[in-house]
Amino acid sequence: MAGRPKKCLSLIGFSLLCLKMVASAKPAPEMPTIDQAYSKISNSITVEWATVPGATSYLLTARDGDTVIETMVANSPGTVTGLKAATLYQITVRSISAAGRSQASPPKQAKTVLAAPILEVSSPSSDSILVQWEAVYMATGFSVSIMRANGLGRIWKENTTNTTLTFTSLDAGTLYTIKAYAWNANGTPGDDSTCNQRTSPRAPANIQVSFDSGALKAAVSWAPTEGAFNYTATAWSASSELSCSTALSACAISSLQCGTEYQISVSARNDAGSSRSTSAVTLKTVACAPGRVTIQEDPPGHLSVSWSNVDLGDYYVAFVKSDDGLEVHCNTSLTQCNFLSECGFTYFISVFAYNKAGQSPLGDVFNYTTAPCCPSDINPVLVSSDRVEIVWSPVRGAELYETKAVDGFNVVECNDTAPACTLSALECDTKYNITVYSFSEVRGSNTSCASRFVTTAPCSPEIKSVSKDAFSVIHVHWRSSNDDATYTVTARGEEGLYWCSSMGQSCTLGGLPCGSMFSVTAVAETQAGQSLPSYSVPLETVPCCPATLTVTQVTQSVINVSWTVGTGALTYVTVLESHIGQSRCHTHQNHCLLGCITCGVNYTVALKAVSASGLTADCAYQRYASSACCPLGVKLYRLGPNGIRINWQAARGSANYSTDLYGSKGIFTCSPSAGLSFCDITEIPCGDVYTVMVSPVAETGLKLTFCPQKIYSVTCSGSTLGMVIYRGKRNAE
Repeated sequence: MAGRPKKCLSLIGFSLLCLKMVASAKPAPEMPTIDQAYSKISNSITVEWATVPGATSYLLTARDGDTVIETMVANSPGTVTGLKAATLYQITVRSISAAGRSQASPPKQAKTVLAAPILEVSSPSSDSILVQWEAVYMATGFSVSIMRANGLGRIWKENTTNTTLTFTSLDAGTLYTIKAYAWNANGTPGDDSTCNQRTSPRAPANIQVSFDSGALKAAVSWAPTEGAFNYTATAWSASSELSCSTALSACAISSLQCGTEYQISVSARNDAGSSRSTSAVTLKTVACAPGRVTIQEDPPGHLSVSWSNVDLGDYYVAFVKSDDGLEVHCNTSLTQCNFLSECGFTYFISVFAYNKAGQSPLGDVFNYTTAPCCPSDINPVLVSSDRVEIVWSPVRGAELYETKAVDGFNVVECNDTAPACTLSALECDTKYNITVYSFSEVRGSNTSCASRFVTTAPCSPEIKSVSKDAFSVIHVHWRSSNDDATYTVTARGEEGLYWCSSMGQSCTLGGLPCGSMFSVTAVAETQAGQSLPSYSVPLETVPCCPATLTVTQVTQSVINVSWTVGTGALTYVTVLESHIGQSRCHTHQNHCLLGCITCGVNYTVALKAVSASGLTADCAYQRYASSACCPLGVKLYRLGPNGIRINWQAARGSANYSTDLYGSKGIFTCSPSAGLSFCDITEIPCGDVYTVMVSPVAETGLKLTFCPQKIYSVTCSGSTLGMVIYRGKRNAE
């Protein structure tokens, strides 16, 4: 069962294959027969034939010699394209079906028509159109027609054997349609060519021109003209040509030149070209700004402004404006104006030319700066020996001040922006001619400024010597070369000021206190001022003498001299002098011990005070008598049962003595009569040790205590004195 269906299927497949092979053996379609072949367009031929049953398409063939062109079409009629104009072709047709293609039909001749002329059209004027073309192959004549593109109006048609034709009496600015074709010798027309051409517009009318003098621009207007796409207004002169274009009925021509006469015309334009220009309108622009402007200031305070003549200028106006805002002007038909000016101003100057068109453009604005004003209130505020300080009020226009001080051939300068100057390194007691010049960067210095004379303060004197005479008067001498100067000498110290003055070369200082240091200076003074002080010279007065002097006898050969302190004294010299000799002491203390003094001699005491620099003051002379000499050979003797005699040997010179016995039981004193050298003491206790001293008594009654003391032992014998025994010597305390 399973195998039978496979075989059946095989047989069925074989049968179908056989049937397909029988069907594919159908014959090709029949050959078509051309009914007619003709040409209406120069590059194609149209063919008509009867339909062939079973044909699905047709192959058209056009042959010209070796050239074959084939075209496949679906049915009749069919057109062969891509052919040459005015050419005879052999035309055949083949029918095509799924079984193949038929044999070619019997050929039929057909000739393509003439090519269309290639037109070139233009409008040489607003009422004409020129049509031109090249010769067409096999053409014997041409037919050209023209009509308005909108279809209105008549049609003009012309036949010609030429290749150019002009249509006239047309409407300006109107679009026309031109159609042309060629024909052959048989009169068969060829392809036609169609194009549109517009006539050029007429020239605009009613030209109006207005001029803007400020902008140097002309506004040109006109009446619109038919068919114009845009307009061009042209302004020309001998040296330039300017124009403006617009689709409206007005435009502005800018960048006109001043001082120029222009001819202005307007032309209309469309795609056909431009109209003729209108009759020109004359326009005179404003004059140019005057040139070669020169400004002079002569004399100062007068400005002269001049300029050159300009074309088309009827008159001129010169404006002068100062930097403070004030403006003046001058109207003239000449080429010069004069103005008043002031110092220190900057003037801005402009010159305009005028005519009927208006004011000239602004030319260069010139500025002229007058010389700065001169300072008038020069005031010396400080005058010294080598320096002068001056001030003044600021002046208009001055950027800098130049100050010069002239003394013969010497010049001292000072430059500053401030209204003040310090002239230094000047000569003392010298007359200078001082001038302050104001300066500006633009104009320089004003050399017309007045000067004034200033004399410097006198030169400082030079102290040559300071001396002292016998009366302690200080003499000061100096040297100076000033004229008519008064000199003042000042001694300055801790004790105060002392001064003297003179118009000569010296003066004296009196009453200076002792023991003082002074600084002495001299100053010169004139009407111009006061000099600097001279270099100071130190002055030291002699030291002051001590107020008191005291001499005290210390021992028989030594005295003590003391004194109070003297101002200014550093050391002291004490001299004790007699006919026997001299004793001297030099000390920085206020007392001094002098030895080798001879007793009982008259001396002279002198004291000198010495300063640190060695100045010496001879202070005091005082007489001093040295004390009497101590007695010699002092002995004690018994006098009766209870008395003692003290005996001594008197020294040279007359003196009074006093005797003292010091014991434990009391002090016993006796004084002898004048001229005696013993003294008796009664009722002295025995059994004691006594110190015995015999002393000279000074004239003042003062008892001197520096003499030697002796010691004695007094024994008792019963109730009375016994022996007096010498026990030795005791120094005075």
